[in-house]
Amino acid sequence: MKNFVVKTIANAAALAVAVWLIDKITLTGDSTGKEIGTLILVALIFGVVNFLVKPLVQLLSLPLLILTLGLFTLVVNALMLLLTSWLADVFDLSFHVEGFWTAVLGGLVVSVVSWALNVVLPDGD
Repeated sequence: MKNFVVKTIANAAALAVAVWLIDKITLTGDSTGKEIGTLILVALIFGVVNFLVKPLVQLLSLPLLILTLGLFTLVVNALMLLLTSWLADVFDLSFHVEGFWTAVLGGLVVSVVSWALNVVLPDGD
């Protein structure tokens, strides 16, 4: 359970950095508390999408991943971020990613920040 909480916090922080760095990734709220709550919910959605959908997409795109020496992972990450944005809209959360290339850049930022935080933060149950 502790590992789940740590990964969710890391995802929320990574998404916050992406919102802060990239203009076309937006998170709006009435107050800071509401923005943090929205960010935590979006991080949960992002975690579920990465847990359930991403392995299937990677398996189906395995030939492209091999052909591009793994660079197609950027496209997969962008698609997961776009799916998270769409699901956030379905759940009436104020998180939006505008366009594919924004999602590619956002996926890169989220991946790097999430990796760095998972190195620093404690791991385990």
